[in-house]
Amino acid sequence: MAKQNEKRDILIASAAGLFWHQGYAVTSLADIAAASGIPLGNIYYYFKSKAELARGVADIFVAETEIMLAEITEANQNPRIRLQLLVEKLAQSLKSRVEHGCPIALGIRDFRHESPEAAGRAAESFSLLIGFIGRELGRSGIRPSTALGLARNALTEWQGGIMLAHGLKDPTVLAESFRRIERLLMVAPSRT
Repeated sequence: MAKQNEKRDILIASAAGLFWHQGYAVTSLADIAAASGIPLGNIYYYFKSKAELARGVADIFVAETEIMLAEITEANQNPRIRLQLLVEKLAQSLKSRVEHGCPIALGIRDFRHESPEAAGRAAESFSLLIGFIGRELGRSGIRPSTALGLARNALTEWQGGIMLAHGLKDPTVLAESFRRIERLLMVAPSRT
């Protein structure tokens, strides 16, 4: 059973990379088989369709987001430091985001037609991030409605920065977005 799960995980990881780098629509199951080293006919043992693979990729997005947020939560109790740690974690992927865009946003867009369930699942990653930011801002004394708005603004800044930096192939655009996110989250007004 462990070997089966390992092969399934290899297929999902291969699909995730190909969907991100070349796009969901143009990636075939044959491409995924070649990238994974698993024969094409064997893919159907694990997944009935490319749409099912998309759901597996979306599950990875959510799991990785949950792990990252749990690590940040365990690292420090101070909400402002947690927010700083989040920005630092997101900035670690600057180079790959400039080169290829955001895999989560691309997945949401690309999965929507053929696998709406996968698109919705991928979007949960953004909901997790917004919820985390909003809670931490709330813990720092900001009203819940204001905290939620700031959290959405921060995510919008991040995604817009990725899109523009990717389009222009200019990492400074995304670096500037991270500085704006830091200012937005670190100097947000508290309810005093």
